[in-house]
Amino acid sequence: MRQKLHPIAGGAALLIISLFWISTAVSELSGSGALIRAVKMAVPWGFLLLVPALLLTGASGAALAKGRQGKLISAKQKRMPVIAANGVLVLVPAALFLAARAEAGKIDTVFYAVQALELVAGAVNIWLLTLNMRDGLKMTARRRQARKERASPSC
Repeated sequence: MRQKLHPIAGGAALLIISLFWISTAVSELSGSGALIRAVKMAVPWGFLLLVPALLLTGASGAALAKGRQGKLISAKQKRMPVIAANGVLVLVPAALFLAARAEAGKIDTVFYAVQALELVAGAVNIWLLTLNMRDGLKMTARRRQARKERASPSC
């Protein structure tokens, strides 16, 4: 079950974060205050999907990695605290701050400074999560290959 849950939850988390980032970029490029406000107001509601996806990803990943070693597992484990800290210390507070500013109609220099920080931090998390996904796919391919080699008789 964990082997199926982990990639589904991780993929969902990466998709949601990417949608936040793309929606923000598109709204900013449109120049429409109404669209910017709508996106900034929607992002915190997206946390209702994102937080469980991230929790499931972390818990299932830790369970899958328990007792295992290797460069790919180590790399994924080193990235996770950076991803979590970036989310908790930068992305969530920025999203809540920007939603409050947008709701109040204060789309000003402070808003755009925090927005720039959020876009950079979001891009970092997308990159790190993509690296984790890549490494997870490599590990899955290696496990499949090893199973295949054990199942086929040698000549």
